[in-house]
Amino acid sequence: MPAFKTLDDADVAGKRVLLRVDLNVPVANGHVTDATRIERVAPTILELSKKGAKVILLAHFGRPKDGPTPEFSLKPIAHAVAKVIGQNVHFAEDSIGQKAAEAVAKLGNGDILLLENTRFHKGEEKNDPAYVKALAANGDLYVNDAFSAAHRAHASTEGLAHVLPAYAGRTMQAELEALESGLGHPKRPVVAVVGGAKVSSKLDLLGNLVEKVDALVIGGGMANTFLAAQGVKVGKSLCEHDLADTAREIMAKAQAANCTIILPVDAIVAWHFEANAPFHAYGLDAIPEDGMILDVGPQSIERIKGAIDDAATLVWNGPLGAFELTPFDKATVAAARHVAERTKSGHLVSVAGGGDTVAALNHAGIADDLTYVSTAGGAFLEWMEGKPLPGVDVLKR
Repeated sequence: MPAFKTLDDADVAGKRVLLRVDLNVPVANGHVTDATRIERVAPTILELSKKGAKVILLAHFGRPKDGPTPEFSLKPIAHAVAKVIGQNVHFAEDSIGQKAAEAVAKLGNGDILLLENTRFHKGEEKNDPAYVKALAANGDLYVNDAFSAAHRAHASTEGLAHVLPAYAGRTMQAELEALESGLGHPKRPVVAVVGGAKVSSKLDLLGNLVEKVDALVIGGGMANTFLAAQGVKVGKSLCEHDLADTAREIMAKAQAANCTIILPVDAIVAWHFEANAPFHAYGLDAIPEDGMILDVGPQSIERIKGAIDDAATLVWNGPLGAFELTPFDKATVAAARHVAERTKSGHLVSVAGGGDTVAALNHAGIADDLTYVSTAGGAFLEWMEGKPLPGVDVLKR
């Protein structure tokens, strides 16, 4: 039995279900350009509808600062939701008050209604009890299917769970079960792959991981900071030289926790940050003073593949090089495809997430081959950092 309540615990027939979803999707000229997040929550919407619930969708869109504004209205997104789920989606021009109440009152069992942007009310982000009460007036049950907003203690992500019976939706459930298999109670050995540009943005992440994993692969620009801290001359590479002491502290912490840190042993160096720039592979003792490390080298790729082969569980956040520029995507693509092969063969549980990570895995063409790829961004990163997630904690039994 999971540690949190799911739809398996809920009787929803004939009930007004307030369903928090993530509809913060890209829109251009009034049309949704990427429906991935809608597709992720579609199973929960359809399950509730088929079970006879009156499904009332709660969502935010963008960061409106001055109340209701047309550019942040969810109305165009209602049409996109309807298209994805193949059912009519009604729309209410407010999330509380008379307009919302009248729209809810018209619902029959199985009907679906999208309420207007919750962030049009300041009480949403303040988790104002008055706004929570006004939202709850239109519901009998609360279901949260927006893990991506679970790191926010807002009215529609956390407050409602205190005043209505609360459950995790199927997308939230899948995310939490994947994360539990990744770091909660994983099969060992556990290997983490962490990349990206800067150490400074991932200090909490690295500090948490070295105490939970057996090996930590560090790539991307942040690897340069660790190399420099060990006396490697990294030329004009992206490097936070002022964090050398911090890098050494993390390495010492890892050693004390019996976590092996795997850094590059060679590098791909270019002299211009642009696609198809001339490049050369160098050992770490020969990085040119005027060169930039833009990817890990071939020996490092083989070493990373070896770490993946040794792992039973892998968690991944961040690319190993400047993957958006060919040919400096080589290491990220090679490692990603190796992870996919090990996962498909049943040897590896693989969990990945974070904006750049999802883009890199899609670039490698293997995002669908991992055990779970999270699109949650900030919430996924805070989970990896070991921080509490208010929207998850409130769903626990």
